[in-house]
Amino acid sequence: MKKLWICLFLVSVLFGWIPATDLLAQSKADGDGIIEPDESADEELVKAAQNPVADLISLPLQNNINFNFGPEEKTQNILNIQPVWPFALTEDWNLITRTILPVISQPGFFLGDDRENGLGDLTFTAFLSPAEPGEWIWGAGPVLLLPTATDDKLGAEKWGVGPSAVALTTDGPWLYGALVSQIWSFAGDDDRDGVNQLLVQPFINYNLPDGWYLVSSPIITANWEADSSNTWTLPMGGGFGKIFRIGSQPVNAQIQAFYNVEAPDNGAGWQLRFQWQFLFPK
Repeated sequence: MKKLWICLFLVSVLFGWIPATDLLAQSKADGDGIIEPDESADEELVKAAQNPVADLISLPLQNNINFNFGPEEKTQNILNIQPVWPFALTEDWNLITRTILPVISQPGFFLGDDRENGLGDLTFTAFLSPAEPGEWIWGAGPVLLLPTATDDKLGAEKWGVGPSAVALTTDGPWLYGALVSQIWSFAGDDDRDGVNQLLVQPFINYNLPDGWYLVSSPIITANWEADSSNTWTLPMGGGFGKIFRIGSQPVNAQIQAFYNVEAPDNGAGWQLRFQWQFLFPK
């Protein structure tokens, strides 16, 4: 638990310094001095919040509840802390960094095993992306796997690396695209299986008035180290969300539900995902 509190402290320090004036710049005062949202700015914010390589600082907190997990068909909970931090490299190129730190509560796999709570393995991705994209918005770069798990049951105990890429486009109220990454392990505990995993996350959004939207963004994975009957996790489903403000703070909240039409042995039957994303526009 010590590692967990250190990581949470660093995240809070990282985002706590952002000036409130940056947020107020997205609003305007009426004649009575009351702050009201700038509708045009909010429309741009909706598009940026749905773009994985937008030039936008954000802190998504994504909670995944996995039902019927393990041989005892119990519930696993994974909270992903996912800070996104962009950097302007030149006038033409941005570097979008994305870190995912999972906080896991996992039931025991065997009779008498206790539930294990702690950190999972951290992944870090750096997307190189054009500062002025065209019809298609894209980014590409390396993804790293770091063995930060606080217990061997919660991580692979391996170091890994591989490529990652994302592409998306808009068509009226529609926004759609996909993120793809592949990780291979290159070091770590020799007694553990190697990591050879593909992740594909297609996403499609249909934007509605007043910040509401429909969304489907399943996370498809393939474990190439497993046998053919345990390779794929294939969820299907979706949900809805809304971008709104708490005072001057923009927030993107959503809920999605997925049924796993394909899953490895002891994999979850279905999943409920909640996401609460703090947005820090420039």
